[in-house]
Amino acid sequence: MAQREFKRQKSVRKGAKGSKGPKKTKRRVSSSGKKGSLFARLGDMIPGPEAIAKFIVLGSIWVMVMGGGVVAYYGYGLPDKVSFDVASERKPSIRVISIDGATLAAYGDRYGNPVEVRDLPEYVGQAFVSIEDRRFYDHFGIDVVGIMRAAWANVTAGRIAEGGSTITQQLAKNLFLSPERSFGRKIEEVLLAIWLEFKFDKQQILSLYLNRIYFGSGLYGIDAAARHYFGTDPRRLNLYEAAVLAGLPKAPSRYNPMVDPKISAERANVVLEAMASTGALTKARAERAKQTRVRTARSAQSGPGVRYFADWVLDRVKDYVGYVDQDLLVYTTLDSRLQAIAEENLLRALASNGAKEHHVGQAALLAMTPDGAVRAMVGGRDYYESQYNRVTQARRQPGSVFKLFVYLAGLENGFGSNDWMRDGPIVIDGWEPRNFDRKHHGTMSIRDAVATSNNSIAVQLSLEVGLDKVIKKARDMGVSSELKPEPSLALGTSEVSMLELTGAYAIVANGGFAVFPHAVSKITGKGGEVLYERSDDFPVRLMNPLHAGEMNNMLAAVVSKGTGRNAIIDRPSAGKTGTTSDYRDAWFIGYSSDLVAGIWMGNDDGSPMDEQVTGGGLPAALWRDFMLHAHQNIPVRSLGKAALARSKKIGEDDSWRDFTAGYSSGNTKQ
Repeated sequence: MAQREFKRQKSVRKGAKGSKGPKKTKRRVSSSGKKGSLFARLGDMIPGPEAIAKFIVLGSIWVMVMGGGVVAYYGYGLPDKVSFDVASERKPSIRVISIDGATLAAYGDRYGNPVEVRDLPEYVGQAFVSIEDRRFYDHFGIDVVGIMRAAWANVTAGRIAEGGSTITQQLAKNLFLSPERSFGRKIEEVLLAIWLEFKFDKQQILSLYLNRIYFGSGLYGIDAAARHYFGTDPRRLNLYEAAVLAGLPKAPSRYNPMVDPKISAERANVVLEAMASTGALTKARAERAKQTRVRTARSAQSGPGVRYFADWVLDRVKDYVGYVDQDLLVYTTLDSRLQAIAEENLLRALASNGAKEHHVGQAALLAMTPDGAVRAMVGGRDYYESQYNRVTQARRQPGSVFKLFVYLAGLENGFGSNDWMRDGPIVIDGWEPRNFDRKHHGTMSIRDAVATSNNSIAVQLSLEVGLDKVIKKARDMGVSSELKPEPSLALGTSEVSMLELTGAYAIVANGGFAVFPHAVSKITGKGGEVLYERSDDFPVRLMNPLHAGEMNNMLAAVVSKGTGRNAIIDRPSAGKTGTTSDYRDAWFIGYSSDLVAGIWMGNDDGSPMDEQVTGGGLPAALWRDFMLHAHQNIPVRSLGKAALARSKKIGEDDSWRDFTAGYSSGNTKQ
């Protein structure tokens, strides 16, 4: 150690002896000749390869740590298992069925029975894979290529134009996640998709997907969709039907084949092209399978107007079966053929030049059998524009249609159709009823007063009989709306509903038996269990059959020679016109031996129509057009047939049969 210290000191002395001061370092000169340039300083700051590698390694470690934390956070609580019977919150399904077996509407959610994709035709699974996730059999739940393609498409379009979700991701979302859109939910979706791929094979995943995907119209699963749209078991779907169903998940409402069969067909053709591009089909077979319009299972021939009826029925289901906690089939009295005729004729009437020129904005139509079974109901011009049902919800002034109750009260209190009354000016507390033509016609029979819709005589009769008796008669015949006991009541100034009025005319049509307008015949639950079934009620007589027959005779005169001549059809019929003050409402309600129908026209805001719009004009013409089409291929019968049949049903003796004379006279040849 002493030797080392000696050498050190010697070296220091030697250096000090020849020292010329500290050695100066040379400054680097840039190529520009300037010392300490910016580029030189930046060059000094660039890390070397070893530093870069070190940074990458450390960064990767931190990314893995944070990624692991995110996975641990969102992956906590992943399900242990999944099966075809995973619980799902949904509303019970209620399907409304017409009397001829057509589905009129469906409410709530409807799941079909679970099926295995291996039990379906091969092209069914291929159709869904081709259009929804063509690399389904190659990825691990996440399609990286698809995500990159979708990202590029979205960047190019400047909007979200394409998604990159796989079938597995869609299944994960449908099974476990809410519709919420967030970064966290997307991570959960990805993790669940990978988990599903780990737990199940591809065929199981595709089966689960087909049993859970939404197909529109409240339908979940391919079994429910196949049966609803095509009336078939999913195992018997043909190629084109499979393509239609595969095209639905992207936009179930838009591509619904029962809503727009042409748009649905276009989407199905896209699916067929996708199948050809993936090799599932040859191009030739895909081209042969294409169609321009989807043909679905038997459904209502009518349009959206039938929803007025279906909504009305739905509101009454709880009255029949109580709280709805299971899927229901509601069998109704509506005839889909008559419904289609009603909708078509009503829309044509409103689209006519006459309706437009005379400021007719709305209309409603109700048809029922003489015993009150509703066969057709159109609650307005456009259901999608307004769901307000002008048949059941609206209260409007009925005008002279209300005179039915005045004259029935008169018949019950000793007046007859051949009795004479004087049409002259009368003033009641400053109010003077006027006839439509602003004239008075002297003495006339009550039958002629009804036929010409004379106002003066109707008011006189109501006062002589008593307004309380007129109101009671209306109540007995099903009118529950508020009726004000004032002289103008006889002219229909108290607001009532079309349902009430048409039901009252049905009582006259059937010979005087009680009518409860109804639409539901049977309701079944799970497994076909009958929860409600309408009994064939024993007829209850509300009026003397002679009075019913006489009233029929007077109403027949309205059509044959009175204000309702525009309603003449090819068989005996009867009815009454009604027009309110300022032409705010126009009515015609009438009947044949088989059908009772009511028509209303007006505006929702109560604004007046043109003075040419009366009950005997556009409403009577619409009634005629509907009834002519509705009675095609139905034998001509006298008006008394329905009344006589109900009389026989309760075993009335022959002394009561004379009332049919009133139904056989008057308007029998038109």
